[in-house]
Amino acid sequence: MSTDIKNILVMFNKLTDVITTTSATLVELKDLISGLNHHVATAEQRVSNMEDAQQDLNHEVMELRKHMADLCSKVDDQENRARRNNIRIVGFPEGVEHETLPELLKLPSGTSLEVERAHQSLAPKPAEGQRSHPFIVKFLRYQVREQILTTTRSLDTLEWNGSRILMFPDLSWDLMERRWRFMPIKKVLREKGLKYGLFYPATLKLTCDGETRSFMEPK
Repeated sequence: MSTDIKNILVMFNKLTDVITTTSATLVELKDLISGLNHHVATAEQRVSNMEDAQQDLNHEVMELRKHMADLCSKVDDQENRARRNNIRIVGFPEGVEHETLPELLKLPSGTSLEVERAHQSLAPKPAEGQRSHPFIVKFLRYQVREQILTTTRSLDTLEWNGSRILMFPDLSWDLMERRWRFMPIKKVLREKGLKYGLFYPATLKLTCDGETRSFMEPK
């Protein structure tokens, strides 16, 4: 009987040791989990801070892009205002002067165009058979420039010594590209016989059934 009691006491002591060891292990695990939770919370806070910083940075980038777009638009507007009295002439043979314009446009003899300056674009001289450089003419008065363009539109074709001559407003490349986007639309409108006009800087106005609508972009 005493032997059984001793065995029970031994087993009880062993069980106590196991419980003590397990309790210590649980405490260590609890401390470890608490530490991990702290690290996770710290990491989550850092991620949140980074997301906030990224959001602020994205907002700043958007604002900078908007500011740059506004500046580019203002610069382009100033460039086109500086070209307001200009006409770009394509097809003039090399060496032909602007004094031929009245004869080309069939204007009355002695008509003064009041030209401020005229020059061909700066580029190497084209090879024989290639189209000559555009000829830029700046008039002293905007009304003369408009008269020239109106007269050009009233004539079927313009030719000088066998060369076909084309005249356009002298616009910045950016604005010309914006206006060129309407070319396919204008072709369709002409084929359908609809009344339209492309107005400065790049606004298409379409009149249909007595109603006029404006478009800033091709649709």
